[in-house]
Amino acid sequence: MRGILSNGIVSIKIEEGSKRPIALHEKSKFGKIESDFLHLSLIEACYLCEKGRLNIYEDDVECSVGYLMDLLKEMEVYAKYLVFRDLKDRGYVIKTGFKYGSEFRLYDRGSGPGMGHSDYLVKIISETYDINARDFASYVRVSHGVNKKLLLAIVDEDFDITYYNIEWTRP
Repeated sequence: MRGILSNGIVSIKIEEGSKRPIALHEKSKFGKIESDFLHLSLIEACYLCEKGRLNIYEDDVECSVGYLMDLLKEMEVYAKYLVFRDLKDRGYVIKTGFKYGSEFRLYDRGSGPGMGHSDYLVKIISETYDINARDFASYVRVSHGVNKKLLLAIVDEDFDITYYNIEWTRP
């Protein structure tokens, strides 16, 4: 498949009779369909490019995975990409968690938006980040308030990821 990179979004034209972009959205829950296009975030597109499922072009020049990763680093979302890739490789369906103040919502394999509720909100922080106790409490409170568990993804300087499952408990 061919995608066109413009302004941080990769668009795939849905040609008549072409089922691959539609299946990518409906089966694997990638992107958003608008009009005759499947629009992917740069993170989703980079993942698909790295897996050999998508060729991305910018100004008619094919983008390498290295170039896309450099763009993610420039946008300061490389750690977010690493967590996305790790969770996707573990079989989760991943959607944005923006409205919940987190990076992602996670659905179990075979589920997704419109098919049930997500089980987790994912918050990504750097190992060197000084987290404020009030901010941390608000992350937990929001996740609990929407009946989800909080998965805290800590990315260290070597880009290794450690996950912590944070749950609200009453003493």
